Amino acid sequence: MPSLQPYSTFGLAASCDSIQSFSDVTSFLSIFKTSKNNNKAIYILGGGSNSVFTDDFDGTILVNEIKGISHFDTESHHYLRVGAGENWHDFVTLCMKEKWYGFENLALIPGSVGACPIQNIGAYGREVNTLIDKVECVFLETGEQVLLGNVDCQFGYRDSVFKHALANKVLITHVNFKLPKHYELETSYGELAALTEPTPEKVYSKVIEIRKSKLPDPAELGNAGSFFKNPVVSKAVFQAIAQDYDSVPHFVVHGGVELPATEKEQIKIPAAWLIDQAGFKGKTLNKVRCHPTQPLVLTNLGGATGNDVITMAKDIIASVQGKFGIQLEPEVRLLGSKGLISL
Repeated sequence: MPSLQPYSTFGLAASCDSIQSFSDVTSFLSIFKTSKNNNKAIYILGGGSNSVFTDDFDGTILVNEIKGISHFDTESHHYLRVGAGENWHDFVTLCMKEKWYGFENLALIPGSVGACPIQNIGAYGREVNTLIDKVECVFLETGEQVLLGNVDCQFGYRDSVFKHALANKVLITHVNFKLPKHYELETSYGELAALTEPTPEKVYSKVIEIRKSKLPDPAELGNAGSFFKNPVVSKAVFQAIAQDYDSVPHFVVHGGVELPATEKEQIKIPAAWLIDQAGFKGKTLNKVRCHPTQPLVLTNLGGATGNDVITMAKDIIASVQGKFGIQLEPEVRLLGSKGLISL
């Protein structure tokens, strides 16, 4: 049975029945049909940065390697069509080189382009849904190819229709982006606010610097990036916490944009802060550690098991729930022997 360790940045020891890759829709549909006829589970994988295999997978892994980047522009916008199998950071770097600006806040996020609309990835005040024009998909059962507009994708905070109505029903083949040539840089978030005379290049470089200083490199220390979502709570819940913690960091979530909290109702509290306050920053359980500089990240110290990961994650969830009354949700996709599992 082939090993899944090279296909997941968390690097747990796990295997599966078979691993097959595809580079176009025709080959995908052929492989998918054959795999389904074997009555085994099927899981489609991109860069493997957001999938954690906690057990041997009883089925076939299909690896998306659809590539290609095309571009045209108008007087007001750049338009890009990108294969789902393209590496996200490599794509962002190309855009910076070509001066197709907009992605600079999203530099160094691990994973593939095809994963970005599923998660509605975001960082440092920018979410990718503000730049997505359309998403190209193919329905798994029928082979029908469809083009979903931005509104059709039902984007939310780390959320989209691909996690709900279309979950396990479609394959994303390409993502189409629309980048305005005239736009305002997003520098209000964290250390970006200290930039003098900011440019897209400065934001890009600063984001990379920050991420490298706080986040472990998956090539050196197994991890899946942010393990938990930052919770969005009501103003009442936030105020109850702020009575005991007057320095609690917080941001208003409004239309996918984070703003300093004022009188709005929905407020985001960084999960890293909650986890730190619950005493898990730097804590180790067997071979899993809550990272000492970014507690939102769980790491594999080498030889960790799926049970180690699940136990640590459950302990964090229970502790934060008990201390703050907030239920953390995993951002990563946890897989057991039959497919996706929940904590």
